Amino acid sequence: MERKVALVTGSARGIGKAIAIGLAKEGVLVVVNYRTRQDAAEEVVREIRDAGQEAIVVKADVADDSEVKNMVDYVINKWGTVDILINNATIHRGGRIQKLSVQDWNLVIGSSINGTFHCCRHIVPLMVEKKWGRIVNISSYVALHGYPGDTAYGAAKAGLLGITMSLAKEVATKGITVNAIIPGYIQTDMTEVLFDTPDKIERAIQEIPMRRPGKPEEIADMVNFLVFKGKYITGTVIRVDGGMGM
Repeated sequence: MERKVALVTGSARGIGKAIAIGLAKEGVLVVVNYRTRQDAAEEVVREIRDAGQEAIVVKADVADDSEVKNMVDYVINKWGTVDILINNATIHRGGRIQKLSVQDWNLVIGSSINGTFHCCRHIVPLMVEKKWGRIVNISSYVALHGYPGDTAYGAAKAGLLGITMSLAKEVATKGITVNAIIPGYIQTDMTEVLFDTPDKIERAIQEIPMRRPGKPEEIADMVNFLVFKGKYITGTVIRVDGGMGM
């Protein structure tokens, strides 16, 4: 079988990094995308290559449609197409609504909602042409349950669910599936900032029936399932949260 090509946005660290490495382990050619963390992105590629797989680094701010187009064109010139798209990139900016700046609001919405739109609009035609594609949007527990000070992030991640279901219906007859994953409390650089004391960590864990945080690799495992096994799953929102959302 021809090797698939995957673009994982925001994959220099955290969940995106784990997804990139997880797909590479399955023999997928992986595009590691970053906006500002070049060193971290190059380290992900080194780790993948050291394991005998292939990956490349591409810088692009997904909030900028022209940068996304240039990134996709580069990948097409390198590997011919994009078969798998993981919309993971999101910038987090928090603050109570009266203190949240318009700039921060636009930054969060731009990175998640606009970024997903830009990537899909340039990549879906490639998938339609080949009559095969997998799109996975990484949402958040906050999308459904909210969190004080996270109106921008919550709006961005909730918007991904609407994109997921509408796009899934658009492309369902084209051999393309579109799904969303809702991670719970996953131990990453981002959550280390939010849960920065033992008390905060303990309170968060007490809300999880399984009584532990998740690992980025557990999100990556679900991505791999949807990509390789989930051919009859589309328009679905899947929780990977240890029961936190019950």
